[in-house]
Amino acid sequence: MSDNEKTIRDFIAAWSRLDARELASYFTEDGIYHNMPTDPVAGRDNVEAFIAGFAKDWTETNWDILNLIAKDDVVMVERLDRTKLGDKSVDLPCFGIFEMEGGQIKIWRDYFDIGTYMKALA
Repeated sequence: MSDNEKTIRDFIAAWSRLDARELASYFTEDGIYHNMPTDPVAGRDNVEAFIAGFAKDWTETNWDILNLIAKDDVVMVERLDRTKLGDKSVDLPCFGIFEMEGGQIKIWRDYFDIGTYMKALA
């Protein structure tokens, strides 16, 4: 397993702890997180605030890795993100592309259907 693959596997596992500061620590200082249905967020502090904001109502999350491909500084992951918000559950298929730099996430683009997420919460 490459170092970049291990970093991303660790990052995905860390989501279950719902600690925005820990999650942001995986990014470079100028890292970018782009949930494709929304605008990109740049800078580790902004990434931390963004994660804390959208995950504030989450009571649990576990992400299943379905497929992972790592080559050089690119890691691609197909996932099923299983998240609970109180008594509501969302199983959200996602695909993330991570561009790595120096063992940290430089850019993360995450693709998913926001409608699937919103419908599950309705």
